[in-house]
Amino acid sequence: MDAAGVPLLVGGLSGLAVLFFWLALAPARAPRAVDRRLGSFVAREDLIETRELARPLVSRTLIPLLHRLLHFLGGLLPQRNLEKVAQQLVYAGEPGGLSALDFVGLRILLAVGLAAGYFFVLGSALPPTIALRNAMVGAMVGSLLPRFWLRRRVRGRQNNIRRTLPDALDMLTVGVEAGLAFESALLRVGEQWRNPLTREFRRAVAEMRIGAGRNEALERIVARTGVEELGTFIAILVQSNQLGVSIAQVLTTQAEQMRIKRRQRAEELARQATVKIVIVLVFFIFPSLFIVILGPVVPKMMATLRMLAGG
Repeated sequence: MDAAGVPLLVGGLSGLAVLFFWLALAPARAPRAVDRRLGSFVAREDLIETRELARPLVSRTLIPLLHRLLHFLGGLLPQRNLEKVAQQLVYAGEPGGLSALDFVGLRILLAVGLAAGYFFVLGSALPPTIALRNAMVGAMVGSLLPRFWLRRRVRGRQNNIRRTLPDALDMLTVGVEAGLAFESALLRVGEQWRNPLTREFRRAVAEMRIGAGRNEALERIVARTGVEELGTFIAILVQSNQLGVSIAQVLTTQAEQMRIKRRQRAEELARQATVKIVIVLVFFIFPSLFIVILGPVVPKMMATLRMLAGG
């Protein structure tokens, strides 16, 4: 290299060194897309944290501790019939986020709590044997109450779904005939009403959007509700999808059949009302009428009978 090229080489290397030194000290800038993505993620995390802190202190502290206690108590007993309990909880809409072990633990907690409360508080003035017997009765009641509550919750939710199914099918039919896709019509029905059936529709649409097949998402609705009429409708809808039958035609036919079934169910309940009214009349209304009508006459009849017996 000649003498004229040495200064150029030294100048170029010095410039590169200054550039690298500046890049090392300057704050790194992420690409705009990545920056926006990270910003939205941080904002979402801040929003979740803000919502979590906005919840009451009881729901943030005591409820998780109660769930842990119930889970621990549920694990003390033999794990029998947990699948059946879990299925009943799913049919009930998973109230309170209870699992099968939590439900078993709730039964244990109520049984022990009622028995101990009665024995040590109300039964302190009674003989030990009577207090122990009543405490055992309280334990049995505490163990059975959650089962009755769960069955009532399942029955109420299923009846709600049966009542709202014909109207939901009518609205689905209108949406599909208006040109909406089936998933969009399901979402429109879910946005229009707030009930257990529409919540299941919204959940099915969410499952479809994350990659689940339509038939699979619809069959999961039946698995989460256990309603026979809804299961029949879903089975026919899945079969029509496989055979390529028009969804609008299937929805119209099924909506008409559901309305007929709802009317028949109402007529059946109306016929059962007469039997139920007879029970109420015999055990509640007739005794009250007899007391009001015959009550003033009974003393006179007793006095007359005494006079006849003395004469």
